[in-house]
Amino acid sequence: MDGYWESGEPPVSSSSCCHTTMSSSTPSTANGNDSKTYKGDRSPCGPSRVLHVRKVPIEVSEAEVISLGIPFGKVTNLLMLKGKNQAFIEMASEEAAITMVNYYTAATPHVRNQPVYIQYSNHRELKTDNLPNQGRAQSALQAVNAVHSGNMSLSGSATASDGGMMHGQSAVLRLIVENLYYPVSLEVLHQIFSKFGTVLKIITFTKNNQFQALLQYADPMNAHHAKVALDGQNIYNGCCTLHVEFSKLTSLNVKYNNEKSRDFTRLDLPSGDGQPALDPTMQTAFGAPGIISSPYPGAAGFAPAIGFTQAGLSMQTMPGALGPLTIPSSAMAGRMASYGMAPTIIHSVLLVSNLNPDTISPHGLFILFGVYGDVHRVKILFNKKENALIQMADATQAQLAMSHLNGQRVYGKVIRVTISKHQTVQLPREGQEDQGLTKDFSGSPLHRFKKPGSKNFQNIFPPSATLHLSNIPPSTTEDFLKDLFAVSGYTVKAFKFFQKDRKMALIQLGSVEEAIQALIDLHNHDLGENHHLRVSFSKSTI
Repeated sequence: MDGYWESGEPPVSSSSCCHTTMSSSTPSTANGNDSKTYKGDRSPCGPSRVLHVRKVPIEVSEAEVISLGIPFGKVTNLLMLKGKNQAFIEMASEEAAITMVNYYTAATPHVRNQPVYIQYSNHRELKTDNLPNQGRAQSALQAVNAVHSGNMSLSGSATASDGGMMHGQSAVLRLIVENLYYPVSLEVLHQIFSKFGTVLKIITFTKNNQFQALLQYADPMNAHHAKVALDGQNIYNGCCTLHVEFSKLTSLNVKYNNEKSRDFTRLDLPSGDGQPALDPTMQTAFGAPGIISSPYPGAAGFAPAIGFTQAGLSMQTMPGALGPLTIPSSAMAGRMASYGMAPTIIHSVLLVSNLNPDTISPHGLFILFGVYGDVHRVKILFNKKENALIQMADATQAQLAMSHLNGQRVYGKVIRVTISKHQTVQLPREGQEDQGLTKDFSGSPLHRFKKPGSKNFQNIFPPSATLHLSNIPPSTTEDFLKDLFAVSGYTVKAFKFFQKDRKMALIQLGSVEEAIQALIDLHNHDLGENHHLRVSFSKSTI
């Protein structure tokens, strides 16, 4: 008797096919407990609109699994195998499923703070009509699809090639927060929206007695995914409802970096205390008042941390959703005390756990985390070498590194990245035994973001199997670069120089994990002619 029970390690690329284990002694059903077997139509492995999800935490709800697919199109069916920690998602089209697999291959999705793995199923459709305990799944499907029916999917006028995004869509979103029971700060918005891509600029203001914001991504696709996933969601339990729409503006011009506006690519901007956050032309375009202010200027927009693990966006009901929200300043300590709770401060120090102690080094962590911010100090813990503390230049860069690297596989281990309770990484005292496990990189010439307005701010992408190479000398050939990676132990699948600029190239390796290791190994590699190779993750494929 055949059952729907698929197993195997996470795929190394989006084309990987799941291996199916069929056994009459281990039947699997819709709820993972019944003895009745689930039957379906099988075909050879390859792209399919049915996707197999593994390592699903047992407490996860149907809606949380469905929400993994919502940014890519309509979800038409669901099967939960809770006893096996697995699930099947059926998308409306194969194109939507392909887009979803490609996206999650580059950026591992997390549900309830646990990585889950998505690959093509060898089933072409899900037949669940005669299965027991499918009522909850069908109810969840109806509810989630009803909420998102107004959003774009991979049907109608949207095209499959761009994941459901309409051509010409802006990378700028307009946000309105209704039912503002607790203030929402610029930092909170950045924390939420950074889960979907690199946020370049944010401007907050009040209009018509509503707290609003403009937010610019590096890529319109990021804006599309954020809109689909976050529109209508509550930031906190039962309040602070987000309404997300595309702005008519194509870019934002931020004059000041302060609590009301921020340009994350220009750390040199003045604070401009008491000045409007928008320049006059944008005020006219947006109909904003002359002086734009936060609705809670005295508090700089903070909210008490009430039960975030139970409600609001911290539930992770969409891919890459928030962990528990934190309060960005100790300025609210008195106010928090009145609620009978202690405030949490966003620090710039990260705690990285589940590292491979045999292969990881302070320099390797410096290079990897340096893709997302300037790393000042690294400490691998002396008595627990699978853990490390990494001090970034600021809290924003720490959040960015955490959102992109948490759950990635590095040297064979899936690492965990969280905000540390420590405010700084202490250097060892003189004469203290350290074994070279603590390093100060604050003066390193390899920092990518030291220069204000650097283009590197606009080229921050999740780990991917395709790497962007730059600073290549004119005499360097394709074969030389391919051999450099191959000799270092990496599988080169494709390579191409940029047509207009042979100082840059793309190289596709065998997996995301390989690409992470290659970046650590070969970034700043001496190519001769006074050129050192620059390596970063690419959003493109070859």
